[in-house]
Amino acid sequence: MLADGTVVMVGESRGNQDHFERIMADSDYVLEFTTTGADGQWYSYSNFEPTEISERMLLAQQQSTGLVEMPIVPNADGSIEFTLVGDEESLQESVPPEMDGYTVELLETGDREPRAKDLFACLTERQQTVLETAIDRGYYASPREATHDDLADALECSPSTVGEHLRKIEARVFAQFSRS
Repeated sequence: MLADGTVVMVGESRGNQDHFERIMADSDYVLEFTTTGADGQWYSYSNFEPTEISERMLLAQQQSTGLVEMPIVPNADGSIEFTLVGDEESLQESVPPEMDGYTVELLETGDREPRAKDLFACLTERQQTVLETAIDRGYYASPREATHDDLADALECSPSTVGEHLRKIEARVFAQFSRS
C-alpha cells in the first residue's frame, strides 16, 4: 500500500494474458497496469484503488509477521486459496476477522517442509537452465559424468561461461544457508 492509499502489485501469472488485460482495462479500480511475457507465464505490474475488503486484508498482512506464499490460486466459485507461512499468531494477525463480503476457512495447519524449488528461486532463469543441465548431464554426480566442455556444448556457450554461471549459482544457493 502506498501513502496515497493506492496499492501497487507485482505478480507472476499463468493463463490467458489477453483476458487478464481486458479485465484490468475494464476495472474501475485499476489506475494503471502493464504486462510482460507471453501466454502461459507472464508478469504484471498494477496500481489500483483497493476495495474496503482488500484494504483491510492488505493492512492486516502488512502488520503481520506471516508471509503469503505464491501462488494465490483463484477457484471457479470465486474463492481463493493461499498458503500462509508463519506461526499461529501470525496467521491470526494476517487475516482480519470475517466481515460482510468474505469469509475465512482454515483448510489445514502443520509444519511445512521447504521445497527444492524454494531454494533455487533466487536464481535467474538462465542460471536455473544451467543448473538443470548440469544436474541432468551428471556434473554433480560422483564420479563426475560431465565437464564444463560438455555443458558448454549443451548450452551453446563457452566453458568459461559455464564455469562463471556455476560459481554464481553455487554462491547464491549456499548463501541462503548462512542467513539467520
